[in-house]
Amino acid sequence: MSPEIINIHNHDAVASGGRDGDPVIFDIRTQILDGLSRPIGERQLPTMLLYDERGLRLYDDITTNVPEYYLFSAEEDILKKHSDDIVRAMHQGESQVSTDEVVLELGAGALRKTSHILRGLSRLVNEQTNSPPITYYALDLEENELKRTLGEIAASKIGKDLEDKVSTKGLCGTYHDGIKYIQTGGLGGHGSHPSRIADRLANRFNDVRRETHPLPPRDISPHSSASSVSGSEDHEALSHSDSTVASSLPSTPGVSQPPLHIMFLGSSIGNFDRESAAKFIGSLPLRPGSGDTLLLGLDHDNDKELIEEAYNDKRGYTKRFIMNGLRSACNVMDNESFFDGEKWDYVNHYNVGKRQHEAFYVSKCKQIIEDPTTGKEFVFLENERLKVEESFKFSDADAYTLFSEGNVRPIHRWSDSKSRYSLWLLERPAFIFPLLTSPHSYTRKGELVTKTRVSSTPFGVPSPEDWDTLWALWDTITLRMIPPSMLYQKPIDLRHICLFYLGHIPAFLDIHLSRLLQESHSEPVHFKDIFERGIDPNVDDPTICHTHSQVPKKDEDWPQLGAILQFQSHVRNRLLRLYDDLLSGRRSLTRRVARVLFMTYEHEAMHAETLLYMLLQRAGTGTLPPPGFSLPPWSLLAESWEAAPAPASDRVVLGPEMIVLGHNDIEAEDAYDWTSVRQHEFGWDNEKPQRTVHVGKFAIEWRPITNGQFYEFYTTQSKHRVELPASWVIEGGEMKIRTLYGPVPMHVAKHWPVMTTYDNLSTYATVKGGRIPTEPELRLFYDKFECGFEGGANFGFRNWHPVPATTGGERNGGKGSNGGVWEWTSTIFDKHHGFVPSSLYPGYSVDFFDNNHQVVLGGSYATIPRIAGHRTFRNWYQRNYPYPWVGARIAYDLA
Repeated sequence: MSPEIINIHNHDAVASGGRDGDPVIFDIRTQILDGLSRPIGERQLPTMLLYDERGLRLYDDITTNVPEYYLFSAEEDILKKHSDDIVRAMHQGESQVSTDEVVLELGAGALRKTSHILRGLSRLVNEQTNSPPITYYALDLEENELKRTLGEIAASKIGKDLEDKVSTKGLCGTYHDGIKYIQTGGLGGHGSHPSRIADRLANRFNDVRRETHPLPPRDISPHSSASSVSGSEDHEALSHSDSTVASSLPSTPGVSQPPLHIMFLGSSIGNFDRESAAKFIGSLPLRPGSGDTLLLGLDHDNDKELIEEAYNDKRGYTKRFIMNGLRSACNVMDNESFFDGEKWDYVNHYNVGKRQHEAFYVSKCKQIIEDPTTGKEFVFLENERLKVEESFKFSDADAYTLFSEGNVRPIHRWSDSKSRYSLWLLERPAFIFPLLTSPHSYTRKGELVTKTRVSSTPFGVPSPEDWDTLWALWDTITLRMIPPSMLYQKPIDLRHICLFYLGHIPAFLDIHLSRLLQESHSEPVHFKDIFERGIDPNVDDPTICHTHSQVPKKDEDWPQLGAILQFQSHVRNRLLRLYDDLLSGRRSLTRRVARVLFMTYEHEAMHAETLLYMLLQRAGTGTLPPPGFSLPPWSLLAESWEAAPAPASDRVVLGPEMIVLGHNDIEAEDAYDWTSVRQHEFGWDNEKPQRTVHVGKFAIEWRPITNGQFYEFYTTQSKHRVELPASWVIEGGEMKIRTLYGPVPMHVAKHWPVMTTYDNLSTYATVKGGRIPTEPELRLFYDKFECGFEGGANFGFRNWHPVPATTGGERNGGKGSNGGVWEWTSTIFDKHHGFVPSSLYPGYSVDFFDNNHQVVLGGSYATIPRIAGHRTFRNWYQRNYPYPWVGARIAYDLA
């Protein structure tokens, strides 16, 4: 039986002049002429010319006969060894599939590699069904090739394995055609996905209330009596099910639909320029929190010789494939003499700096090419180049940049045995923070406001889209991870109940907006009294209490959740109206305004992390896992972490050296400095002024102390000398590490940096012959060796758990990541020369100058990028405080 092929070419082009009813040919013809019309040195032909029917067969010859073309063999090796792991990770570890599940491969080609995935999928189908629960669609340009390759699959032993489990079909069209086909419901309802902003807005209180209004409103507090908020009208509480607040929230559109799995193999994404590649991935119809995945192949930034030989083998297979592109162009132009192949040769070049391979036709002589339709002539000089293909390669930093700008996050990565190539399994998360090198710009009513960028620095004024992402994070934590049973509980002692933080954040913002705008507070007085302040420098000593707001002692005296969320929505809208005034010119963006926006934004981000380290203590027994993010494939991750190579040496020697700390952000200048707002880098009072200090010669460990190292120390040497870390828990006699997904076994997390008190880690370091580094020493190490968010560092919710620390080796200049924790320093948090308390937040730092707090640097996996990536940001905790996500590495004195 002939395989089913669906022609999905976009026939809209026919109405606008497509020749012979074939819009694809018309489009390529236009691209050919446009490329030839460019200035000398910039001329090019569309890469699509290489992949006509004959070109696809010639490419198949390359993959079969050219060992130098390592991309195919490396990817095939990964698929042979790991196809079962890949398909299980696609299904979040489940050993079964949904009915009507769809797998779509973009640019399927010969299907040799794909057959391994198809077999893996078939092994997940355990039950006999009336029809195959999985449908695989191969998308490619040539219908005959689709018929041939799908027919070969059906007639082979693989076809027998797929019978009644995986049906195979073809889609004939371009990538764009395929995406549009899905978005318009062509694959059984896997339609357009909501934007990140629209998805988050669906979780705002007003939308929640509309969605749940048909259900009778019910008080969520432990007491059923209705309550009201002082100074305001009675408010309905948020309706919800008995099991979780999250169940009442509007579901993400499409979540109830079967998952869509897209495969884009062969490093084909490298044929896009980097900006277009990110836009293309961002356009894929992957729905947040739906189980949709993208399996993406990326070629590494390998050695120049290896790459150039891969694209120009000595036996000439690649050259025949490339030269066929000229014949293909003749067919498109309907003129056999349009290009004379005898007058052209093939050369290639790899640009190491740009990590870009380029393939060119080279004119052997001066010649003229004539457009057969218009008679227009294109003159080529001898040795002039005509580009036909470019292939971008990906360092780790390139890969993470692509993912962030394409609005996807990695679930897992598989690399070949020689680390030349990787397959990444990706998903569209519920939210994602932008790279520091490409901060958000403001969009208003769907249009980009290009001339009124709120800030030109990632550490300046946050944009409304920055707030939108932060609110998506905040709503995920507070409305989707805290069940009703925990709202009136304290996950850890000496902190407030969870409900407090839901009110404190909008109250803090409202207070400062009111002061800034010289308006009265928009919240009821009762809200301000309860939620104004929640920081206590002596949280570990209940006999010493910092002056702060009094909170209710009885549950029924707290405002209801519905009232808090309504107030939150009101304050958020108030903030957005301020931005509209700033961008319209109705209000000036002064340094004072900008500082309030910076301060309230980072305050909310810091509290999100605080709330999460509180919730961590109840994960598995109360706290719900983060929705909109796939469950980590723990066993696969543990295997890859165990197999990762250790650094060549345990430590590095640094110093002596002078190092600059802090920056000159003078708050007193806010009143009269109007000129540098958009270029200004804001900071907290303890970061300034800028100062230079001397760092002596010392050695420091490449990696922080790990759970495994500390566990051995704790169990074999010093139970009497150190405390059990709060991040550890004993279950069934087994030591486990807490995560927001619940505890995981020590063998999974043994390579993670241990999170525990300064006292614990200082004791460990001393026994090992070292000490905790000072703030200048750790800052010097970070300056030289931290890879940052762009390089793949584990902060900004790339993961919701730590990972092993990495060191970059020669390829990345030694730059790596500490695994996603803050790090202790031996420096006491105290005044330094020139310190001036903040006038906006006078007690931010001063209240903690008590000789009991240590400076900590870096950032955890739950620290937003603009904080973790801000060089001057300083955090602090009491040295015996057990709960924050802080680790340490060991430094050693050198003579």
